Amino acid sequence: MKVLAIGDLVGERAVEKLEKELKQLQQKENIAITIANGENAASGNGLTKELFAKILASGVDVVTMGNHTWGNKEIYDFIEDDRIVRPANITKGMPGKGYTIYQKDNTKILVINLIGRKFMEGVYYSDNPFTTVQEILEEIDQNIKTILVDFHGAWTGEKFNMGYFLDGKVSAVWGTHTHVQTADEMILPKGTGFITDIGMTGACLSDLGCDVENSIQRYLKDMPVNDIMSKNEIMLNGCIFEIDENTGKTVAVKRVQLK
Repeated sequence: MKVLAIGDLVGERAVEKLEKELKQLQQKENIAITIANGENAASGNGLTKELFAKILASGVDVVTMGNHTWGNKEIYDFIEDDRIVRPANITKGMPGKGYTIYQKDNTKILVINLIGRKFMEGVYYSDNPFTTVQEILEEIDQNIKTILVDFHGAWTGEKFNMGYFLDGKVSAVWGTHTHVQTADEMILPKGTGFITDIGMTGACLSDLGCDVENSIQRYLKDMPVNDIMSKNEIMLNGCIFEIDENTGKTVAVKRVQLK
């Protein structure tokens, strides 16, 4: 089974990119399930009900989130939908769920969303992501073999340690949040697919999806600048994990970058 993980959707034009090109990519690569991080879809901050519907209609099965989960107030209208997961280790009592079980034909697939602690200023959480994911794995149906983890974090070391910690316990771990695709895709010793960050689906030659000519002013003048979405061509970044459904182990990993 092939799983396509798509990097942070930055702005409405990133969603349009999915609408135009995702189904063709899915057919070409024989993708069984597609997961996309949607926390930046609404002009870079949060997710609206309309964009959520468009992302699903484009062919995405599950939407993961991150530190901008609550960036748009409309999220409260659909956060309980089984097709969206917010970080499992945020403040207890917040709406939504930290994991979901997606069923493809006769196969159950567990999708978990976590958020890192290192260098994530302004993020509200109550639990350690390592102990949180351990608790989730202990409580779910042990017959579920395919387990996928989107770890939304800033620090590469924290992401790798999560991958190593979960090696042999889950099928794949990928990082989101930094918007820069890393070249370290691998299969860890016990069979878990891993990549530090799958990058973003956003504008080429930009400041993480934002207009770089505008953003550079904060460095030239040491002044706060409001981000503006870049109008450059949109690229799609992600990663494909091929997973043995019988063992839950990854047998191949391939980065994706489409322009």
